[in-house]
Amino acid sequence: MFRFLIWFVFLFGGAALGIWLDLRWFPELFRSPAFHLATLVPGGFLLWGMMRISRNTGRYLARKGREGEIPRLETNRLVTDGIYGCMRHPMHLGLMLFPWSFAFLTGSVSFLILIAPAETLLILLLIKTVEEPGARKKFGKAYDEYMKKVPMFSLKKECLSQLLKGE
Repeated sequence: MFRFLIWFVFLFGGAALGIWLDLRWFPELFRSPAFHLATLVPGGFLLWGMMRISRNTGRYLARKGREGEIPRLETNRLVTDGIYGCMRHPMHLGLMLFPWSFAFLTGSVSFLILIAPAETLLILLLIKTVEEPGARKKFGKAYDEYMKKVPMFSLKKECLSQLLKGE
């Protein structure tokens, strides 16, 4: 529930703040239909990518990261193959596209240049301070070894292709 609340604040709070700032700093641009049409395409593309990445990584984790009867969305096995052999947090990479796609879809310059970058940095901070320590606690030395071998994120062409294509 806490994570849902964070995403709600990120997206709708970011959009509201961005629009409020735009109406003060960039009123002509914010009211321009041409600008909104121009930002709609990259926003839609990023949203598509985020949804595809989340779907692919979520399905892969559900299939490989669960053993026995455990609550939905939980994992109890460390997954180090497939896209997880390419980067440790592929789902989070997809989720980092969410504020950017929402910023483009709302057509908010302030959201694009101030808020989405700040939210991306906050997501990175949460991964480093919450997700990684949690995984280290859950999987111990195996996760420490995994961290040595696999980067947090990878933008290599083959990794991104695998991430979007899925299995």
